[in-house]
Amino acid sequence: MSQAPVVSLQNVSKRIGGRTIIDRLTLDVNPGEVFGFLGPNGSGKTTTIRMMVGLITMSGGDISIAGHSVKTSFPQAIARVGAIVENPEMYKYLTGYQNLIHFGRMNPGITKARIDEVVSLVGLQDRIHDKVKKYSLGMRQRLGVAQAILHRPALLILDEPTNGLDPAGIRELRDYLRKLSREEGTAVFVSSHLLSEMELMCDRVAIIQKGELIDIRSLRAESASAVAGLEEVLFEVDRASEAVTVLEGRGSARFVEGGFAVTADRETIADMNARLVAAGIRVYGIRVKLKSLEDQFLEVTGG
Repeated sequence: MSQAPVVSLQNVSKRIGGRTIIDRLTLDVNPGEVFGFLGPNGSGKTTTIRMMVGLITMSGGDISIAGHSVKTSFPQAIARVGAIVENPEMYKYLTGYQNLIHFGRMNPGITKARIDEVVSLVGLQDRIHDKVKKYSLGMRQRLGVAQAILHRPALLILDEPTNGLDPAGIRELRDYLRKLSREEGTAVFVSSHLLSEMELMCDRVAIIQKGELIDIRSLRAESASAVAGLEEVLFEVDRASEAVTVLEGRGSARFVEGGFAVTADRETIADMNARLVAAGIRVYGIRVKLKSLEDQFLEVTGG
């Protein structure tokens, strides 16, 4: 049985001074998935997130979170949300732990055990009793994530969460978000410019440009050609022209730097390799060509 979306945007629009910032944006985010929100600078990502958490009003449409309308039932909707919008803001004269205690008081049922749990999850055990003014940007980012997940939200919204994190911190955050979505069923809505990181982190991504939804793509499902057993394969050979002649009739090949590319199934690829070797052509490598999220992003945005 399919589950209802945790968050649903229906024809959401935002206009400021006669200018349309967001134009009839419609999308759903499901329980237990990490959903990426991508777009060039100025495309409306942060504006959309600010509408989701009630920081600015919508000009049209509506947003539903855990079955509650942000327009008509905001307290009930926002109660199921944890978020970092732009930069996490903390009380710098307090320690990290004191900040978490303070935020925990805003939600009933936050125990000391839960605070200790999130501190461990974000890796701040060694510095949690230091004052926040002594924290690096990356440490403040981790503390912000800890605060956002204290009350076990149904939806976690993160706007550029990897800002200021070193490579180890980025990987730790990615692994934790995957674990959070998988084990607790939390829907994670994340906006970022790090496309390579989003590709590793997300189940699906939505791409917007100039306030309009361009595409929603799954990063976990197989492509149509893969389902059909076909793959685009790059052959790295010493004599590409002669190799294509040897394989004439075995598929439409195109020349690329260092060899040629052809679309074929696994058995045909093995047969091609055998023919090339038999013809005395040296085969240095055979690899499947995959389009990265960066390639797909630039294709649909015209970058």
